[in-house]
Amino acid sequence: MAVAEPESPTRRRAPRVDAIRNREAIIEAAAEVLAEQGTAVDVREIARRGGVGMGTLYRHFPKKEDLIHTVLRKDFSEWAESARQAAVDAEDPWAALTDFYEQALTGCVHHRAMMEKFALTWADPDLDGLQRLRVVIEELCARATAAELLRPGVTADDLLLLLVSLGHAVQLTDECRPQLWRRSLRISLDGLRADQGEPLPADTAPDSGSRSLRH
Repeated sequence: MAVAEPESPTRRRAPRVDAIRNREAIIEAAAEVLAEQGTAVDVREIARRGGVGMGTLYRHFPKKEDLIHTVLRKDFSEWAESARQAAVDAEDPWAALTDFYEQALTGCVHHRAMMEKFALTWADPDLDGLQRLRVVIEELCARATAAELLRPGVTADDLLLLLVSLGHAVQLTDECRPQLWRRSLRISLDGLRADQGEPLPADTAPDSGSRSLRH
């Protein structure tokens, strides 16, 4: 009796049109719900808005974390590219830097899951997300430094940690004092200006067991 040859990748059946449509509907609904309610959302609400059953949702995303990661990576990638392009288009390096923070933190306000992501980035970094942020921030840092607008010694790590910290501030104050983060941002930006004469504290080398922003 002949043994059937294993099916080659090229002979595998392509995803059905309805399966593709269901997956897109799930992702679109999840993006809306995550923006409104954050990562604690009930997946049943996502299935309801997407017009699919729970079985269909779990076939595409067996774990809730898989769906959250997919949506946030997509939203994050789109935001990072938008921020990068805005930085490239801005003629004034300082305006590019300040607009970047304004855009990023305003995005956090309107996207609760993204706000949570920023607040947790330092403790539990998504390396892909951090890399996308780093590319934008390094460009901004280099431009502002070359124009002698940025306080001497400020690094891309400083700017990234500032973004994470302010994102956490947005999360803490969004419901009780929703505009307070703008004051914190202005204070922080003033501290980044080149006319601040006092030298910055030394950046101690990380311990071997600690996390680093560089990878």
